[in-house]
Amino acid sequence: MPEVIFPGPEGRLEGRYHPQKDRDAPIAIVLHPHPQFGGTMNNRVVYNLHYAFHRLGFTVLRFNFRGVGRSQGEYDQGIGELSDAAAALDYLQSMNQNAKHCWVAGFSFGAWIGMQLLMRRPEITGFVSVSPPANMYDFSFLAPCPSSGLVIHGSADRVAPPADTRSLVDKLHEQKGITITHDEIEGADHFFQDPHMDTMIDHVSAYVRRRLTEGTR
Repeated sequence: MPEVIFPGPEGRLEGRYHPQKDRDAPIAIVLHPHPQFGGTMNNRVVYNLHYAFHRLGFTVLRFNFRGVGRSQGEYDQGIGELSDAAAALDYLQSMNQNAKHCWVAGFSFGAWIGMQLLMRRPEITGFVSVSPPANMYDFSFLAPCPSSGLVIHGSADRVAPPADTRSLVDKLHEQKGITITHDEIEGADHFFQDPHMDTMIDHVSAYVRRRLTEGTR
């Protein structure tokens, strides 16, 4: 899988780009967890999400936020990281101008950034939000949430407690015109330690596959 370096708002960003042969393939970006707590694009959840999307026929990009790995800049409280995600999506779109579907997936801090990106980019047709930290960050900007997606987390998550995630999902369920699918993996922690990783990825893959065949927003 080619390593790529592309321009970000604060300098170069480092990524891994995994294209399909089909020029019309859907595209997806995958966003990693918190940079100050060891989050990188090689996080196990991010890595597995990346390959799940690729197996489903997506051209996929994952990358390191500013100040992580070989990406330039320094941590910016989520504001700069949202700009990084927008730059990554610009880069991915520039290489895949025929893509009919555009998805964003994020894990933990990356889920929070992904949901903000969703609000800014109307071309995003679906999202996967893994272990969104609804206890740490305000998700009230999702009013209204512009596209349907999957929120998935573990029942034994001590970093982002399930009760907070459930209340976020309940708020999103009240919105019209979109469908939020909610999966809770029994016994899984925040990081989906084995044996729960495969279960989570299976749920994500089944959801994305179903959405692609429906062709709805």
